[in-house]
Amino acid sequence: MSEQFFSPCPRGLEALLADELSTLGATDVAAVPGGVAFAGDWPTCYRVNLESRLATRVLWRVAGGRYRGEEDLYRLAYGPTWARWFTPDDTLRVYVTAKQSPLKSLEFVTLRIKDAVCDHFRTVAGRRPSVDTADPAVRIHAFLTRDTATLYLDTSGEPLYRRGFKRAAVEAPLKENLAAGILRLSGWRPDEALVDPMCGSGTFLLEAAQIALDIAPGLGRGFAFERLRQFDRAVWATLRRDAEARRQPVRRLALYGSDIVGEQVRRSRVNLEAAGLVDAVYLDRADVLERQAPAPEGVLVANPPYGVRIGEQEELAALYPRLGDALKRNWSGWRAYLLSADPALPKLIGLKASKRTPLFNGALECRVFEYRMVAGSNRRGEAPDAG
Repeated sequence: MSEQFFSPCPRGLEALLADELSTLGATDVAAVPGGVAFAGDWPTCYRVNLESRLATRVLWRVAGGRYRGEEDLYRLAYGPTWARWFTPDDTLRVYVTAKQSPLKSLEFVTLRIKDAVCDHFRTVAGRRPSVDTADPAVRIHAFLTRDTATLYLDTSGEPLYRRGFKRAAVEAPLKENLAAGILRLSGWRPDEALVDPMCGSGTFLLEAAQIALDIAPGLGRGFAFERLRQFDRAVWATLRRDAEARRQPVRRLALYGSDIVGEQVRRSRVNLEAAGLVDAVYLDRADVLERQAPAPEGVLVANPPYGVRIGEQEELAALYPRLGDALKRNWSGWRAYLLSADPALPKLIGLKASKRTPLFNGALECRVFEYRMVAGSNRRGEAPDAG
């Protein structure tokens, strides 16, 4: 039986996610700003949670309708047969997102939807579930437009970009599904060399290794759908078993990570070890301005620093031109992809981008700049890219 789902993703990756969902068996796939709607049966829902590298969640649509005020939303939320899907022993939390809604208080909307669900349980089961805002067993998402509301049950739990093994974090983390999306945008193939010369916590390297070894990104974690009453344990066991069977043994890959800061290299190593992938990647401490290309061609991908604190702008104004010179000098024949929220980067790096792709890292608007490092081109005499 076909159900309706919605998968949010980082803004800018919607078309890539739509393609990925189609390959995973989804039907009626429709990309919209911020995510992709699709149809499928429950095995498809399980498979998307397990296999998608780009989705943030998989939300199951349980109700929808028009509204004018908070009481309309209460009635809409009272109607679904919640008790068929979870029990009063399960904790819950309600999340509300609105776009052009006329209602003044989303906090009050959240409270009324929570009250409706709890009142439903009090009517049919004689007791109500409790709220847990930190680690709820059940997450209910409401999305409001100007006059319509849609209710979803979250089948994922923790966001899907939390692959289940990262130990060492960095100050400005790159979400795993955004990193996977940038690798997809770059056209990188597992038989190509890949270098991240500013590796931070190793996110690009982790995602690339999992892609190269055909490791499903959800194999190391659990999901909220496993707690729902209609959960089919046998189907899920088969899907996991098939994914495990596809997983290739760890081997040394043409993946190279480095950073000028030794602590960042250590963090990458810790995370690769936690994922069981440290033997797949070459890691060392090196200055991006000095390191050499390990192969005649390949993909360089990086998330360079950008100025958010006093004094950093001056440092970056000096770094970016030198980075452009280093790319020209040491990376001829390579494709370079730099993610940046800094509008100064394309002006100062002194290279002409062949492509600029808008993406969001959380709420932060960024660009991925593609530079094709062909010998004798991209000279500083060309007009710099204004972004």
